[in-house]
Amino acid sequence: MYRFTQDCLIGVEEIDKEHQELFRIVNEVEELLVNDYRGDKYDVIVKLLHELQDYAEHHFRHEEEYMKKIGHPELELQKNQHREFAVKMSELNAIVDNRQEHELLDELMQYLVTWLFRHIIGSDMMIGKMQPLNELEKKEEYTYTAQYSTGITFIDDEHKELFRIIGEVHRAIVHDYVHDKYDEIVRLLEELKNYTKFHFGDEEEYMEAIHYEGLEAQKKAHDAFISRLEGMDLEYVDDNQQKTLEELLEFLVSWLVNHILYMDKKIGK
Repeated sequence: MYRFTQDCLIGVEEIDKEHQELFRIVNEVEELLVNDYRGDKYDVIVKLLHELQDYAEHHFRHEEEYMKKIGHPELELQKNQHREFAVKMSELNAIVDNRQEHELLDELMQYLVTWLFRHIIGSDMMIGKMQPLNELEKKEEYTYTAQYSTGITFIDDEHKELFRIIGEVHRAIVHDYVHDKYDEIVRLLEELKNYTKFHFGDEEEYMEAIHYEGLEAQKKAHDAFISRLEGMDLEYVDDNQQKTLEELLEFLVSWLVNHILYMDKKIGK
């Protein structure tokens, strides 16, 4: 059974309730999959697929409306992931008559479990924690200041390095005289991936050493950040260089600032 625990809460009541409902449906799918004593499962499979399609239609709309309201930088990425989920449910519903029941249920279960942990606990986790950028000090967006201090010297030093890299992304945007920025974007992405993996490893090792109760939530947030960078389509990057830099900057500032202020500062306390 997949349990909806505190780690799954994003802090937005309506969205949390809808995520809880998805956990319920996933557990129904699992129960049906492992129930060898039930004969014909067709009607229940069809019912569950329809539930998932309805869920996708209503929940994704609510989630996207909330993200738009707070100016969340990951809205477009989330929309794409939501569309992929809806398409997958439609595809399974269309082939339900032509597939073995156990095979179909197994495919559905694997997809849903991946969705639970990569999307809800990964991507969605930061929705409730991110504050709109217009509520932050705009002049300090690309500069490490005292407000970001956790009181843990090595973590603060590593955060300063991340702000330095963000400053490089900003400089790449404003350098209009450089026409082809692809190589610079790829370099910055590699630097970000390598340094954040190093930093997150250090941070998690420290949290583990002090038995920090928020370690699991931090790990999931870190994994979501790395996945976002690793999931960037380099062909899209090459065709949309300036737009990519602007989207990357907005994501980095919004994620890092909110993550430090609303998650990392709790470590020092």
